[in-house]
Amino acid sequence: MADRVKTDSLVTLHYRLATGDDVALVSTFDGTPATLQLGSGELVPTLEACIEGMAVGERQTFLLESEQAFGPHSPELVQRFLRSDLPDEGNLEPLNMIEFSGPDGLHITGLVRELDADSALIDFNHPLAGRDVRFEVEIVGIL
Repeated sequence: MADRVKTDSLVTLHYRLATGDDVALVSTFDGTPATLQLGSGELVPTLEACIEGMAVGERQTFLLESEQAFGPHSPELVQRFLRSDLPDEGNLEPLNMIEFSGPDGLHITGLVRELDADSALIDFNHPLAGRDVRFEVEIVGIL
């Protein structure tokens, strides 16, 4: 067993992701820890970089500015679509996530920001883009 988290470690950990003002978004501390393969895209690179070098049993909290966490909110990633051009026109509600299929077969998820009779404003930014993030982590095991 390795003693410190490396860039390609398989890590079991508890984590809590919150907004910069500490509104919890997700946490495993009251349940089962997560097991993640670093370098595989399961965790964003900036959060992976935070836990590199940590040891089993170590617990830390990181406050990341928006540019370090999920990047700035990009106005170019907010687009208006005709309702008839949307993949699931019948189930549209404000603040719902909808999935689009790209020409290359990849799926792209967007958040419905606004909805009117004819169109919808879809935001393709990460939901935490432009926001500071608090990332608390405890390393349970390194495989």
